[in-house]
Amino acid sequence: MTNADCRYNYAKQADLMDVTWLSDFTVLAKTGNFSRAAEARNVTQPAFSRRIRLLEDWVGTPLVDRRSHPVALTPAGLAFQPYAEDILSRIEKGRQAAQDSGAEESQTLRFATTQVLSLSYFPIWLRSTAGRVWLGAVNLVSNSLVACEHMMLNSQAHFLLCHYRQGMPWQLDEDQFTSILVRSDRLIPVSIPDENGRPVYDMDGDPEQVIPFLAYDGPAGLGRIMRSAFDPESVRPQLKPIAESHLALLLGLALEGRGVAWVPENVVRSELDQNHICEAGGTRWSIPMEIRLFRSRNDLGPRAEAFWDLVSSE
Repeated sequence: MTNADCRYNYAKQADLMDVTWLSDFTVLAKTGNFSRAAEARNVTQPAFSRRIRLLEDWVGTPLVDRRSHPVALTPAGLAFQPYAEDILSRIEKGRQAAQDSGAEESQTLRFATTQVLSLSYFPIWLRSTAGRVWLGAVNLVSNSLVACEHMMLNSQAHFLLCHYRQGMPWQLDEDQFTSILVRSDRLIPVSIPDENGRPVYDMDGDPEQVIPFLAYDGPAGLGRIMRSAFDPESVRPQLKPIAESHLALLLGLALEGRGVAWVPENVVRSELDQNHICEAGGTRWSIPMEIRLFRSRNDLGPRAEAFWDLVSSE
C-alpha cells in the first residue's frame, strides 16, 4: 500500500462517527465526572475515555477540559452540546416512529420490570388492570434495573415498573421521562427470630456487635435505594458483608439464618406473617420507597397512551 493509499484510508476513517460517542459526550456533560459517566454508560472508564477522544478527533478540537474538577466543557464543547443532543433526539424520534409504524409493534404493550417485581407483583397488578379493559398483546422483559433503564433510554419498552426512591442514582432524566405512583413499599432489614420472637441479628442491639450482612450486587436497584439512605459501611452495629447477590438468594440466606438482609416489605409479607422472619430493627432502619410506573414523555402510540390514561386515572 502506498503512502497515498494510507492517507486516503485514514481520511475515510476520520469521516466516520459513531452515534454512541454522542451519547457518551452528553452523559459526561451532565455528570462532570469520567468515572460516573462511564458507570452510567455501562463501560469501563478507559474505554469511555477513548470514545470521548475519538469524538474529539472526529470534531477536530478538544470538547472537554480535563484539568477542571468537575470536568467542564470547553467553549467548543459548549457549542457542540446542543447539536449532539438534537441529533440524539432526532434519531430516537425516528426510531420510535419506525417502530410504531409496524402493525404488530403498535399492537403490543412493551413492559420492562425488575426481577424482584416480575414474579411477586407485576402479574397481580396487570391482572387487576386487565379486568377493567382489554389489553391485547403484552411483552414483558425482566432484568436488572440497569438493563431496564437502558431499554427505556433506547425506546425498547413503553413502560418500566420498578422500585424507586427520590435521591437514588438514576438514569431516566425527569425532562425526558415521567412516572406515577403504583404502590408504596418499604425496604426493611429482616432476620430469623429467636425463641422469643426477637431478631437473632438485631440492628437496635449492642452497637459494638458485628452483624453478618447480606448485600445486593452492583446492578441491583434495591442496593441503590439502600445506599441512597445510608452508608452500610459506617453504621453501628457494624455490618460485615458475607454475601453479595440478588434478592432471591439474599432472602434465602436470611431465611437460613445466615445474616440480615434489606428486602421489600411487600415481597416478604407472607414470611413475616408466618413468623419465618422478623424485622431486624425499628423504623429508623426501614427505608420508605415506591413502586412506580415510568414512561417517556414522547408519544407512545394509541394503545400505550390509552393504557397510560387508564392507570393514571386510578
